[in-house]
Amino acid sequence: MKRALRVLYWSPLGLAFTQYFYTPKTVRGRSMQPTFNPDTSAWNDVVIFDRSSVSSGNSISKGDIISLKNPVDGKKTLVKRVVAVAGDTIKTFPPYPLNEVIVPEGHVWVEGDQPFRSLDSNSFGPIPLALVEAKPCYIVWPLHRLGPLNTNTGVPRSPNTAAVEPGQRRVIEAAFASQSLSKDAGPKHH
Repeated sequence: MKRALRVLYWSPLGLAFTQYFYTPKTVRGRSMQPTFNPDTSAWNDVVIFDRSSVSSGNSISKGDIISLKNPVDGKKTLVKRVVAVAGDTIKTFPPYPLNEVIVPEGHVWVEGDQPFRSLDSNSFGPIPLALVEAKPCYIVWPLHRLGPLNTNTGVPRSPNTAAVEPGQRRVIEAAFASQSLSKDAGPKHH
């Protein structure tokens, strides 16, 4: 009984710490490879996120990796790289309907490090800063990746140039789709 009371007594402190300062989260998916979940690892990365760096009003810069509420499904969290900040003009990738966007004040443009595997600003536009929750700072799992986050492992791009120009990307995607179809079609034996 005494132990249960001790746990209840200290629980609010633990909850406050994870709500306002640091919290561990599992990063799933391939959109931020090789920064998170590289092919060399069989595990999803567990990362410590620093909430205080965002809530204290520290600026968010190009190249920063952030966690944010999914603007389409607020119950989900996304982890992406900031590619452009307010006032920057960015060349977009499909499916975004415009070829270029000027990021409005109070917003950022985020993308995954893997452009073909990412749900990012190219899908839903500039992100309001109010949706930004934290910055990842330390990988705690798997153990062979234990250490401070190296934010230079991704493929950052200049906001004024796309890694692949939008028109070229559509051609590449069409070529990739036709290759997939031809593999599926393959020779048929009766």
